Amino acid sequence: MLRIGLTGGIGSGKSTVAALLVERGARLVDADRLAREVVAPGTPGLAAVVEAFGDGVLGPDGGLDRPALAAVVFADPEQRARLDAVVHPLVRARAAELVAAAPEGAVVVQDVPLLVETGQAGSFDVVLVVQADLEVRLTRLVERGMTREDAQARIRGQATDEQRAAVADVVLVNDGTRDELADQVAAFWAQRVAGRV
Repeated sequence: MLRIGLTGGIGSGKSTVAALLVERGARLVDADRLAREVVAPGTPGLAAVVEAFGDGVLGPDGGLDRPALAAVVFADPEQRARLDAVVHPLVRARAAELVAAAPEGAVVVQDVPLLVETGQAGSFDVVLVVQADLEVRLTRLVERGMTREDAQARIRGQATDEQRAAVADVVLVNDGTRDELADQVAAFWAQRVAGRV
């Protein structure tokens, strides 16, 4: 098995890179999707979040009100650390189950937005970082419906490009078109993956 840790700041294009790797046969373990799964209605994870932050983080349907929770945790590093202490162990446990279930010889890509922040770089055979210029990222996030201020707050809450580059085996720069990014992914696959599986 080849384990690839994929990371990059919000708006950098990680999801596009993940999709391109899946097209080449990789299995994807998406930490963001798992983070939603472990706090779904009726889960112990949701109960723990409510215990930590109160009923104000619940929506009318009994599910997690993500914007309400984000307003609390992105404004206060201590509250964010509190949330991370609840959610991260659950996500890691679920990710480990999915990796263990992958067939022998698989290429497993773990999309981990906070790979650097959570100290997981050493857990992978290859760390692949996607970077994009700050203004490009802000434009993408605003186009997705986020305010510029919210986008800047999210970016400030993550590792810097320099911190991610320091743990990277390979850096893909995604300031251009999807085709240009696809070419970089193809080169990465040929150079770092094809000969190892």
